Amino acid sequence: MTDSHVSQITKGKIRSLPLDLWPEADRNAWISACRPPARLKRGGAAGHLKPVTRDDLARRYGYFLDFLSRRGLLQLGTSAAATLVTPDNVETYIAELKERVGSVTVYGSIHKLRRTAEIIAPGLDFAWLAEIEKDLALVMRPRSKFDRMVLIEVLVEAALTLIHEAETSPNLTSLARARQVRNGLMVALLGLCLIRLKNFAALEIGRSFVEIKGRWWIVLAASETKENRPDERPINELLAPVIDRYLNQHRPVLARTDNPSSALWLSSNDGAPMSYAAVESVIKTTTLSTVGIDVSPHLFRAAGASTVATRSSGNLHIAPDLGAIFSRRKCDGFFVAITPGHLAHAILAILLASAIAATLVGRRANKAVSQGRCLVPWILA
Repeated sequence: MTDSHVSQITKGKIRSLPLDLWPEADRNAWISACRPPARLKRGGAAGHLKPVTRDDLARRYGYFLDFLSRRGLLQLGTSAAATLVTPDNVETYIAELKERVGSVTVYGSIHKLRRTAEIIAPGLDFAWLAEIEKDLALVMRPRSKFDRMVLIEVLVEAALTLIHEAETSPNLTSLARARQVRNGLMVALLGLCLIRLKNFAALEIGRSFVEIKGRWWIVLAASETKENRPDERPINELLAPVIDRYLNQHRPVLARTDNPSSALWLSSNDGAPMSYAAVESVIKTTTLSTVGIDVSPHLFRAAGASTVATRSSGNLHIAPDLGAIFSRRKCDGFFVAITPGHLAHAILAILLASAIAATLVGRRANKAVSQGRCLVPWILA
């Protein structure tokens, strides 16, 4: 590792340490663990996991290593993997986490730190870390969503307004205009297609973001979704012109090259694919600047459920997050009460109702309706 690399990991803000900057023993053990199985040959300990899950585990472990780096505790020449996962280091790490994130994130960070450590060092005993994880689970208290909930049509309208302002402003540079259009499209697309952030951040043109017979679709294989089933949804035609302009005019400005990555979301800094954390940060910053509320990507699905609950009759119990059929009790718990004091944005509300009606087809859906449940594979499709 060069001196420049060392300086990179000892300075700067909190981030997940990239794999190529991990201690060599940890890096080699992780690469080996991610080896996929081959015919008549077993893969690594993490070879059976989905790529998005492996990426998430590596990202969380990278946050732990970054913490050690900022504290001057990162030892790059360790002889064995996961030797830095010690009670003292973890205790200090938890103390820092509690100062800047909520109890749910603290628990999730330690849970995934333990999983990664067990994968790269199966011979070590991490029972002590599992006990800490259980203690954190007992005190875990999710934050209330009520004060951060925004109806989907409000988010989409704000995003489209941001895009319009970017494309009509004479004072923006081409790069600033491209960045603002990208940010607005992120919020609008996530609002109309409520998929998980890890899938949203990893969208690729021609693979998971494809044009079929003149219409854009999000196509996720079963191996890419948490539910282990394919997720294919058309993108509402409301966004078609914006998507076309982004791909043909603004994305090339971000890419800065004639041969860019196939990633849908490119960084305005260097044209590289945006990371999970970068996409999350952009969405939160954009919603804060446009609607005055920091709406995280994870809250979009809750906002979608609340929007449907607000706009639909009380007889339908709809959970439109990922097309799963939920019981009434889970739906009631998922919906967040919002007083429908403002009933503008009629067009989007009608589109929402149309999408619900269009998906209630087939024997499975009919059975769901007859039992007081509703199946919605996508929202605003």
